[in-house]
Amino acid sequence: MHPYLFELASLMAIFAFAIVSPGADLAMVMRQSIVNGRRSAIITSFGVGTSLMFHVTYTILGLGLIISQSIYLFNIVKWCGVAYLLYIGVKSLRAGKTDMTAHAEGVQAGEKRQSGLKAFGLGFAANALNPKPVFFFLSIFSTVVSAHTPIMVKFGYGLVMASCLILWFVGVSMFMTTPKMRAAFSRASQWIDRASGMVFIALGLKLATEKAA
Repeated sequence: MHPYLFELASLMAIFAFAIVSPGADLAMVMRQSIVNGRRSAIITSFGVGTSLMFHVTYTILGLGLIISQSIYLFNIVKWCGVAYLLYIGVKSLRAGKTDMTAHAEGVQAGEKRQSGLKAFGLGFAANALNPKPVFFFLSIFSTVVSAHTPIMVKFGYGLVMASCLILWFVGVSMFMTTPKMRAAFSRASQWIDRASGMVFIALGLKLATEKAA
């Protein structure tokens, strides 16, 4: 096997576990599916994937190492992430009942459809303001990828990972917005909003207690 293919296979074997593990990204895409429909959830999925390339880029350029060694920079990223998760959590707790059966795209009569830019931004921010990828990508790229691997090849690895992440969340979006799932979630939408709000707040509090390695 070509060494680059071996590196990519090794990266993907590790990344596969990170993709499916519950976190702020999954919670955000699920909430978008429930509250704003398939279109918004899919656009949010692309926001999450694009944000992953943001993490990969600064890791490859060496900024990840700087952030991981600077308590000050780490705390800036961390507390921005905490504030964002708590904000989304409180907003979810205060949300009313959503009738997902009104429209397949999750837009109720008299309501404005969520803009694509906002949907994309929610996904991007959920991932970009999480400091965990700093250490995740720094660790796997430093242990799995050779220092002699060309930068463009490393960016190629990142594109493959970002594409897989987008496909996973698009799949989640499609599943969560099927007619049967939409009807079920419509009946329990307010409780789901409250549950997702508590998840976001819990993730924010968990992030607040974490320290740089």
